[in-house]
Amino acid sequence: MRPLRFVALGDSLTEGVGDPVGDGWRGWAALLAAGLAEHPVAFTNLAVSGAQTRDVRERQLPTALELRPDIASVVVGVNDTLRCTFDIRAVAARLDTVYAALTGQGAVLLTACLPDPGAMLGLPGALARPLARRQRAVNAVVHVLSERYEAVHLHACEGAWITDRAMWSADRLHPGERGHRQLAVRFHALLAEAGRASGVAPSAEPEFPAPTKSASLWWLATAGTGWVARRCTDLLPQLLGLAADEIGHRARGTSARLDVKASAAVSAALAAVVAGEA
Repeated sequence: MRPLRFVALGDSLTEGVGDPVGDGWRGWAALLAAGLAEHPVAFTNLAVSGAQTRDVRERQLPTALELRPDIASVVVGVNDTLRCTFDIRAVAARLDTVYAALTGQGAVLLTACLPDPGAMLGLPGALARPLARRQRAVNAVVHVLSERYEAVHLHACEGAWITDRAMWSADRLHPGERGHRQLAVRFHALLAEAGRASGVAPSAEPEFPAPTKSASLWWLATAGTGWVARRCTDLLPQLLGLAADEIGHRARGTSARLDVKASAAVSAALAAVVAGEA
């Protein structure tokens, strides 16, 4: 019997940032892999820090298809919202291509919607709201496409785990070990319910002591701050413009128009995906 094949695609969340083991990262996908079957699982993590939906489609998908996974996770999109090139129509088209290709080979697809980065970073309202609107748009697309491709979908954009600081690393954008284990446990439960996981569920309790406050602050001041800066450099000028627009609409009492515009963009993006299949 060949081993069950699990391939993980995505960005730093799936790469495991926030859950250090030895000289590298482990993360929720590796924790989940160990509990997918009673026999050994062939696990390949293709996720790369900073990846956007374009990177997953162009760089990670071809390798994933060569591996012919039985289970494939695709968790990506936050980095798209942190770029001045954000385009929900392009995001929807790329995700549809990736989902279709993997499920077309017979893989069970794992997806997740995620909290918005502005709230996690504690940005001021005028800066946080545009990012939140973008993340809601990505989540809406993921919800619809996950249903279309019968994915095992984890609704991770809300809940107590978001505000529980014990779940998160010093940078507030990535889960710590406890948070990664939370994701692994919840994915395992969904897979077990669907009859797709027969191994022992991952433990929710951390294996390693939590980093000390001083160690966390040191990481944030060195590697962590640089990580955030690299992701947001090209967005900052545009984000300031979006914030000014946000403030103007709030002053005029027309903030609802921004939400309506974002909702219309999501509908148009999904309509374009459907039209492309016709």
